[in-house]
Amino acid sequence: MTAVEGCRQLPTWFFKDPELLDACRARDFGRIFELARRAGIYPSRVARQCDLTPSRVSDVIAGRRTLTQMSVVERIADGLGIPGAMLGLAPRRWESSDAEVAPHRVELPVPVPSAAEGEEAVALRRELQAATSADATVAELFAVQVDSMRRMDRQLGAGTLLPPLGEQINQMGNLLHRSTSPNARTALAAVLTEASTLAGWQALDLGLYRRSWELHETAKAAARESGSAALVAHTMGQQAYVLLELGESAKAVEQVRFARESAGRSLPPLMESWLFAAEAEAHAVAGHETQCRNGMDRAEAVRPNDPADPSLPFLFLAGAHLSRWRGNVLATLGADEALTDLTASLASLDLNGFTRAEAGVRCDLAVVLARRGEREEARRQALRAQDLASMTSSVRQRRRITDVLAATAA
Repeated sequence: MTAVEGCRQLPTWFFKDPELLDACRARDFGRIFELARRAGIYPSRVARQCDLTPSRVSDVIAGRRTLTQMSVVERIADGLGIPGAMLGLAPRRWESSDAEVAPHRVELPVPVPSAAEGEEAVALRRELQAATSADATVAELFAVQVDSMRRMDRQLGAGTLLPPLGEQINQMGNLLHRSTSPNARTALAAVLTEASTLAGWQALDLGLYRRSWELHETAKAAARESGSAALVAHTMGQQAYVLLELGESAKAVEQVRFARESAGRSLPPLMESWLFAAEAEAHAVAGHETQCRNGMDRAEAVRPNDPADPSLPFLFLAGAHLSRWRGNVLATLGADEALTDLTASLASLDLNGFTRAEAGVRCDLAVVLARRGEREEARRQALRAQDLASMTSSVRQRRRITDVLAATAA
């Protein structure tokens, strides 16, 4: 089926959207399909109009697959009525100077519902019924899976875990979008938030900044539906790390502060401590020493005596972990006293199962030691950190370690 053979067209304004123009130039079909959804053309219809399977469209939107075959690109242009020039193609056969044929110039009327659309309504009703049967116990099963992923992530890193976690996020998202049970929606939204923030952190660790940002946006929407101020604040605070990686430290500081202040007094002490420490780290990157030190002091002051909160299984702020964090921000500031915190945390921290954390401590140690002129020990720590980072496929850590090794080279 082509764009002028009865398919519903995208609206005229859609083809003037700068975001669409950029996506077309890059042939970023995941973004194109997502923008089409905003315009009322949902993935099931995209699949039908472009002669693709629904699962393939979902995979493209989720970033798990790309579309490069010319025949597929042409089917998408024809199916959605995208002028050939926008996708680097020759003008399509249906393009014409005749205003009644050019879909990018004229809105075509929405056709009368067909028998096929009646079947779609039946299918949607079945999906709603199936989602409704997925009560809060289903969310508990997803929560167990996400916790398992979290534990593996600490040791194995993101490389092998992000794809299956992305599939879980899609499944939970589909259930959430179709569930009509308030209790089930709240529970699913909370687990979807945790899964999406974990995946967002993994994407960031792999250097996939756009993917990380979008996953955090998914998490924020789910967190708001869950009604948890702590989840909303954590998602916003963690998303600020994408800004730090992009060199936007002032915006990162602003976002973490807003996440903390907008939650008011409703935050658990453990979450408040985490947010103060995250804000301090953003200040460190921005070179704000006084604010950084004050932030870490406040994080220590509000941290509860028992740093384990069953409602916040993704936060680890036992004394040694917070010392490690303090050492990291002090190393970023260039303070030699970071050596004390880092050495102590490495000696006392139970790093079994925290491969990424140990790599971070050793890399920070190498930075401080190199600055002090202790090049041999700095290189030893950096090489050990490199071995650990290779186990977790951390692009962020390997980039830092490469810089340290270069600085300590004879």
